[in-house]
Amino acid sequence: MLSRRQFTLGATALSLTAGLAACGRPSATETEDKSSDVGLTDSGLPVVTGDLTLRFGGGKSALAPDYESMELVKTWTEDSAITIDWVNEPDEVWAEKKNLLMASGELPDALFNTGLSDAEIAKYGANGTLVALEEMIPEHAPTLHGILEERPDIRSAITASDGHIYSLPSVEELGLVEFPSMLFLNTDWLEQHGLDMPTTVDEYHETLLAFKEDGPSGVLPLSFMGAENIADLIAAIGGQADNPDHRIVQDGKVLFTADKDGFADAIATLHTWYREGLIDQESFAQDYVKFIAKGKADPQTLGSFFFWEITEVVGYERADQYQIVPIFPGPDGVQRACVANNQEINRDAFAISRTNEYAAATLRWADMLFDPVMSAQANWGPLGIAQEMNDDGMLEQIPVADGESEQERRVKVAPGGPKIITAEDFETVVLPEPRAAERQEQIAEFYEPHRANEKYPPVMLSVEELNEISTIEADVKTLVDEKISTWIVKGGIEEQWDGYVAQLESIGLPEMIEVYQTAYDRYIDNA
Repeated sequence: MLSRRQFTLGATALSLTAGLAACGRPSATETEDKSSDVGLTDSGLPVVTGDLTLRFGGGKSALAPDYESMELVKTWTEDSAITIDWVNEPDEVWAEKKNLLMASGELPDALFNTGLSDAEIAKYGANGTLVALEEMIPEHAPTLHGILEERPDIRSAITASDGHIYSLPSVEELGLVEFPSMLFLNTDWLEQHGLDMPTTVDEYHETLLAFKEDGPSGVLPLSFMGAENIADLIAAIGGQADNPDHRIVQDGKVLFTADKDGFADAIATLHTWYREGLIDQESFAQDYVKFIAKGKADPQTLGSFFFWEITEVVGYERADQYQIVPIFPGPDGVQRACVANNQEINRDAFAISRTNEYAAATLRWADMLFDPVMSAQANWGPLGIAQEMNDDGMLEQIPVADGESEQERRVKVAPGGPKIITAEDFETVVLPEPRAAERQEQIAEFYEPHRANEKYPPVMLSVEELNEISTIEADVKTLVDEKISTWIVKGGIEEQWDGYVAQLESIGLPEMIEVYQTAYDRYIDNA
């Protein structure tokens, strides 16, 4: 059994009946908690002394094995004495099935890697599909409770506008998610063509042309997975900040970016590049597996790409052939490193459903994962396989096998789920994995000095606000995504731009931005 902090719990399991009644949700189903019937222990591990099997559903990486085969999951079963029937499915499959499942009466006992959006958490919490956990946490999740007492910002981030906590978090405070996509370039090809690292958009364009004209058969001068990953390139061409949501904050104002003239200029230029054969034709539709395969293709065809790190795409044997490209200046000479709205505090790691008859034991099981040593293993993999304790008492990564990337190993051995690894934990419990440490250095050198905007903070909108903008936001996203890919591939933005801007307004874009501004102002006032 792996060593970890001992947990301290209260003496007995409470019934959920009172807790659900206190929620004041008329549609909530009152379920008597039967955890005491299976020997819920007072504290520590195991969680129960009797037989208990729970059914968990949710998403997982397409490359991840069945969870029950993972060594860490086997440890969880041994430590807790609770058996989990895992029905986690690949993320894309789960995304299609989860709403049908949530609307059915055949719910899993809990959702692990829930894939639920804020709107879905609010919806399924308000209608009683998800159990409110805030009154249970002090007794049945003491490790999490202690963290929330020390970190009210985490508590605030996972608390819905009605005051309830319907889902548990996944937190990794490495400072990386604001800049999720970087541009990497094949420097071996630069040398072969007698070129220097490009420092402007025009120089980069000339480099791509050289790769196309003199490269191998099937060369891909530039590839990426969706236009949301090229915000920095759009910003450099158009001279304005952007991010995957096309929603940024500047000087306290919430702004939409995909209706500005600079954005139009960038898309028009990228159409020219596409017509010249510089952009991978599958960049707007390819999935992770297909994209990664291109980086490892033989013969080598990838000239440059947007992704979060090099090795995962091209493998260790080619990693030295690629280097990060500094942020290009815009037409006004300003370098803009676009800040994404990605949050280090994610709200969708774990939730308990209304049909669960053992909610107290289930919450105790989840709390086991919030111990910092266990959180680190859930995030990167178990001791002896992915990590080891160094002489300073810190967890550090075991080097991966030849031919395998850290991410490939991670998805095979680390199930994720509820966890908290704070910035302090990275100084006292676990060292950043090597690729993460490398990205921290890259961000500090290439991105942080050119931060172009503020990210939208971890505001949890009210149910009323979500109801007001959910349809608008879906329609805006559909329209923008469709137009970006169509205009880059087929052109036509010059003739269609005014109509597109008018359509955004008729859909309700101004109202959506007003809601986000009101919520932002509320967040700032309460901060």
